[in-house]
Amino acid sequence: MGSPGRRRIDEIGEESRRRILDAAEELFAERGFDRTSFVDIAERSGISRGSIPWHFKNKEGLVMAVVERAVNREIPPDRYQTVPPIAELFDDAAALAQDANLPLLFMILAKAIGGAEAVRGQYQEFLTRRRGGLEDWLRAQRPKDADPETAAKQERVFAVALNGALLGIHLQSLVDPDSFDLREVLRSLATVLDDNLNGVWRTLPVPATTRPTDTRTRGRNQSRD
Repeated sequence: MGSPGRRRIDEIGEESRRRILDAAEELFAERGFDRTSFVDIAERSGISRGSIPWHFKNKEGLVMAVVERAVNREIPPDRYQTVPPIAELFDDAAALAQDANLPLLFMILAKAIGGAEAVRGQYQEFLTRRRGGLEDWLRAQRPKDADPETAAKQERVFAVALNGALLGIHLQSLVDPDSFDLREVLRSLATVLDDNLNGVWRTLPVPATTRPTDTRTRGRNQSRD
């Protein structure tokens, strides 16, 4: 069991991290990523400038932490460990579109595509975690008699496709929000996914219960009798 002093240090660390994230979130929304410095964040948060890289390594790590916290507010990491209805998950996605930090997600994506290696690595980790959550959700619905290896491959494909579709829809909602009803589009996608997922499960091979050599072996055994 840890000492009271150690627990207090942990609490201070978590409180400092929260205050830095709160300040960064406000400043990124007000000024944008490029025009916000560690000095600005330190002044807003009341935390020393030197503590910021200690918590987040660099500015890219900080902005990814801001984005991930915003995503987790609407879609917690353990959201996919149960099997909520597809429509309910897409309602979560619609709520995420209203978060003021969503534009940061695409700003970071642009930097990652542009060749910023530090940003790219962190963005890849972020996408991997989100896809992993979707794979967990799909795996929870997998028929018990499905071939595990084939099912896992199909779940990865579905997770990538679904994550890409959600990112694309959210991007359009930011650029051209008045051209479509976001919730209506997401519900339509949920219906398509539901229909196709059921079809995929039906086509998955069932693991063989006997080896191909069993019949030949039985034939040889019978000939000896």
